[in-house]
Amino acid sequence: MNKNLKRGLGLVAAAAAAALVLSGCAAASFDAKNCKDAKLSLGSLLPTTGSLAFLGAPEIAGVDLAVKEINENGGVGGACVSVKHTDSGDTTTNIASQSVAALNAAGIDAFVGAASSGVTLSVIDQVVKDGMVQVSPANTAPVLSTYKDNGFYFRTAPSDVLQGRVLGNLIIKDGHTKVGFLTMQDPYGTGLEENAAKSILAQGGTVVGNQVFPAATKNANAQVDKLLALNPDAIALISFDEAKVILPYLVKTKGWDATALYLVDGNTADFSKDFTDFNIAGAQGTIPGVIANDAFKTRLATVNKSLTVFAYAAESYDATMLIALAADVAVQNGEDVTGATIKKYMVDVSKGGTKVDFSKAGGYKKALDLIKAGKDIDFDGVSGPITWDANGDPTEAYVATYIFGTNNNNTAQDQVYGKIG
Repeated sequence: MNKNLKRGLGLVAAAAAAALVLSGCAAASFDAKNCKDAKLSLGSLLPTTGSLAFLGAPEIAGVDLAVKEINENGGVGGACVSVKHTDSGDTTTNIASQSVAALNAAGIDAFVGAASSGVTLSVIDQVVKDGMVQVSPANTAPVLSTYKDNGFYFRTAPSDVLQGRVLGNLIIKDGHTKVGFLTMQDPYGTGLEENAAKSILAQGGTVVGNQVFPAATKNANAQVDKLLALNPDAIALISFDEAKVILPYLVKTKGWDATALYLVDGNTADFSKDFTDFNIAGAQGTIPGVIANDAFKTRLATVNKSLTVFAYAAESYDATMLIALAADVAVQNGEDVTGATIKKYMVDVSKGGTKVDFSKAGGYKKALDLIKAGKDIDFDGVSGPITWDANGDPTEAYVATYIFGTNNNNTAQDQVYGKIG
């Protein structure tokens, strides 16, 4: 809906919502697909193409599940919540900038995305100019913590200060002391390598070398050869889709022992269809966030029955819910729902007040009832407690570890809780 029209209807919708509560009627249930009078217009900027496309399906499912549960429990301001999905592509294209322009033209108040820190950095200035709230479920580059975003940018995934610490701890715990890095040259890659190296050095290990390769490279053989010449006893590969060209050379051609190989969230993927003549059994990877449990997988199946990857689904769900809750507070305070009013309440709904557990179905209704009663809430999400700081960063989170089998797919091992800052 046009933003000016939405502003004009703001107080009417708030009054209608209040009347619904006083009458004791059940909350209306809405269908996002047929939503024509949205008080809150949501979007997504998530990868359906490009080097992180394998993360698109679970992230979109997380958004859709949240919208479904919001609309089944009264929507926002007594009206349905709409959602417009767009592709983020990757940093080799300008798909993201086109998608951001489309979201703004559609009157979107807030959106979930992007998955890639590099993509976010390519569009965030336009997002701020347009006055949309952006909540990334997967950005982890530390540089985003202090980016001048005028308060419009948040993320539900922790900075790689935490993932780097967990990755370094894992490598040292496994008995390695001479670690080599193969690192993609972008803010995500360099930030994660820096923090993992700090963790390794702090525990008495050494970093024998860090070979950097361009994003979207089709050949990093020279970098692999240079690193192997330094005789590391463990190698951490920090990349996105580039792993598909690096791992065959490193493991199959050069004979690297996969049990001394460590991957990260950008490449801890299902390689069962990519590598059919060798395997990386024993390789381990880290992904920020909790391990998706069966209950959450069942909920996700109501919007996408074919999911096999669940990375960042929880963070996407939580991002969407937090946007809606901030919009609910704006409505409760008699304000129009806009990017500016949503951002004003985002930190407030993430901490303090009455705790509401969103890891179980029914969290939105409980939180909405509290907000309508004038109560402050403390969001505890599927991905963790969130608790945003002034920069829009989670101050506490989980990082999960995974191990690969002979089928070149990974299974969850453990999840590690940590505080940041």
